[in-house]
Amino acid sequence: MTSEAEQLNDEREERALRIVSSENLSGDIRDRPRLGHSDVVELNFIREGKFLFRRHHRTGLRSHIMEVLRPGDVAAEKEGMIRDGLRWFPRAVPVKMLRIFRTRFSTLRDAEIELTRVKVVGRYLGPEYMARSDEFLVDYEVDGGYEPLLCGLQEYVDGEILDPWGPLDSEYLTTLFRRIGPGGGREEARMWKQNVRKRAEKALERIGRMIREAGLVPDLAGVGNLLMTPGGNMKLVDINNISRVSLENRIPLDDRRYPACDKSIQAFSLLEQKLLQRPVDMGDPVFSTFLDPERMREVQSIEIEFHRSMAPTNSYFQGAH
Repeated sequence: MTSEAEQLNDEREERALRIVSSENLSGDIRDRPRLGHSDVVELNFIREGKFLFRRHHRTGLRSHIMEVLRPGDVAAEKEGMIRDGLRWFPRAVPVKMLRIFRTRFSTLRDAEIELTRVKVVGRYLGPEYMARSDEFLVDYEVDGGYEPLLCGLQEYVDGEILDPWGPLDSEYLTTLFRRIGPGGGREEARMWKQNVRKRAEKALERIGRMIREAGLVPDLAGVGNLLMTPGGNMKLVDINNISRVSLENRIPLDDRRYPACDKSIQAFSLLEQKLLQRPVDMGDPVFSTFLDPERMREVQSIEIEFHRSMAPTNSYFQGAH
């Protein structure tokens, strides 16, 4: 069942998407606020087959995210099934997740560079801490020509949103255990939380090495980009906004004019503080650069301006980046 928070997020998303594109005014799928099954199967690189495509609620400004579903599962979800004399409605679980990136690439080389970054993130995090995904470039037919389009066929990850700015204390983890954990009493909850922290330490260690060795950081700040699985694993499920990390004073902005790199480093530091329960090492050049108070104030100003530009009046879509 969709939570009230997710419904509110969807409403904010709709408002933001109306700002950047107007439905039915463009035949380019990268400009459309949302896609349906018929839109996907009409694409020149998709063949209509035995699966249905349904928009996932975390679709955002960066990419279309479509659930790849079995028709029988969708029918059972809508019509219900009789079991032990009772009708129940099982949720159709995606076989895969199809990502269609909105980013426009000037050249094929630019698209290949982005694809290389995704592969680097995959090498550092591995399938333990990142949703497995097969990324591919296609020739997208649009406006009488062809353009490179980046897509991904990703595993479906079941889990709860992990918000770096949220309260990731023991009480919150206990709540997560009760919602998605394997069940049990106080001792089982204690062991589950201990396992969460151990696995988070490994995941964050890999992210830290990627930042310092490869000079790349995935978007850790976007709403829904990180999930906590029932097994206690922190998993990155959104890999379509990877930033180059530089220790220069200049604040880098992505193609949407959002300070994704700075916000991701901030998120990384918060995860270390909250999940690992240890202070940030301000002797580390990465943290001393990106967590400098003056720089963080400037980043906050840029972020506020970004949200103002993306949504009408005082409402905005928090997960737009």
